[in-house]
Amino acid sequence: MAIAIALILIVVASIAFHFYSPWWLTPAASNWGEIDDAFTLTIIITGAFFIVINLLIAWMVIRYRHKPGRKSTYQPDNKKLEGWLIGLTSIGIIGLLAPGLVVYGKFVSVPDEAQVFEVVGEQWKWSFRFPGKDNQLGQTDIRFISTTNPLGLDPDDPASADDRIILSPELHLPLFTSLKVLLRSKDVLHDFNVPQFRAKMDLVPGTVSYFWFTPTRRGTFDILCAELCGVGHFNMRGRVVVEDDATFGLWLASQPIFADTQQPKITSDITDIIELGKTLSEVNGCIACHSLDGKPGVGPTWLGLYGKTERMSDDAEVLVDDAYLRKAILQANAEIVKGYPPIMPVYQFSDEEVEAIIAYIKAVSAP
Repeated sequence: MAIAIALILIVVASIAFHFYSPWWLTPAASNWGEIDDAFTLTIIITGAFFIVINLLIAWMVIRYRHKPGRKSTYQPDNKKLEGWLIGLTSIGIIGLLAPGLVVYGKFVSVPDEAQVFEVVGEQWKWSFRFPGKDNQLGQTDIRFISTTNPLGLDPDDPASADDRIILSPELHLPLFTSLKVLLRSKDVLHDFNVPQFRAKMDLVPGTVSYFWFTPTRRGTFDILCAELCGVGHFNMRGRVVVEDDATFGLWLASQPIFADTQQPKITSDITDIIELGKTLSEVNGCIACHSLDGKPGVGPTWLGLYGKTERMSDDAEVLVDDAYLRKAILQANAEIVKGYPPIMPVYQFSDEEVEAIIAYIKAVSAP
């Protein structure tokens, strides 16, 4: 009897939690309200099965509880019961799968008028690319990836020259515009997810996936990686700003084109050197692991780092100066700060680029 009461209480508590839970979906900020409808239908079907099955078990525990003199009846099969169970289960499975298949079919059926942009994921940062005036994205290949060409655009493809390159994790999009999103990974499996858009898709190494959506609300929304991609997965974040066409156009026009990024300007002006170091740090994902505000991360924070004495994994103490930073950048895992994993990738920076990164670390190190 206690088991039956417990099952009934579980059902009542589950229904109450569903209606009074604070974990409701946020208002949709794109055209994909159909995904919410499919989710709601899934909740209804699975909830109905959960309620019926648990109440049925509770009724059976009460109805057929042990009584002196009662004997069980041997019944090896029951065709009628089996037919009902198979039929109801089949209807439930169809109800779960069919709406999802229909919505997914629409999710990847891109309208002809959709504008295109690209999302590139890597451990542990986001980058973006928009076509230029020719409305065509240039070709890419991993053999073209370098410190000055992190997205791997083909420098010989005329369509690449005017592509707008966004190497910061902030993406701007125009309101009420159909957009086709091309998704590409440079290393491992990632997942581009903006919860308010109800839009997410895996970035699979070696292929280009895609979907489309139309932003329907102004605002700033978080970009998350929804696929475990390594120790820095939690920090692979960005944000998307949805704004009117005019404001978006001004933002896009302010972004560098690929042709300009292939002509780096090395200067003796310290401000320009620091700016170059900032760009290189963003482009190569340094600030995804090394915070600038003192917060713990995958690697030591850069706030207050320069001039500090760090303890290495072998308990040796090292002063963080220019020589140490140069070695740490070019020989990433030669010396590991105690308490941090040896996961920093090897970079091929020029002497000027290393000096620029060191200058930027010095600049952000001071409070």
